[in-house]
Amino acid sequence: QVQLEESGGGLVQPGGSLRLSCAVSVSAFRTLGITWYRQAPGKQRELVAIITSGGSTNYPASVRGRFTMSRDNAKKTVYLQMNSLKPGDTAVYYCNLHPIPTTPWGQGTQVTVSS
Repeated sequence: QVQLEESGGGLVQPGGSLRLSCAVSVSAFRTLGITWYRQAPGKQRELVAIITSGGSTNYPASVRGRFTMSRDNAKKTVYLQMNSLKPGDTAVYYCNLHPIPTTPWGQGTQVTVSS
């Protein structure tokens, strides 16, 4: 069973930065793509970043240029560097496998952008 553990969230002012981490306990980590998602209260879960096994990344327009996803295969961890944060980025952030998410999901990490 794959285990996903997100961390690094917190309260930050608009314009600030946070770095999220996602530890993935699976032996074949380096062969897997990983996705970051987020879910705000009352809204559907949305994709915010993808990284392939080869390190290529893709972002939706809403975060492109502000968020950067990276991976460390030795640590079986992916990161999401979030800059220029906006109140609209407030959500619980989750990671999961790409393209087919596994279950159960991790507990997520709360990001709150507020002054």
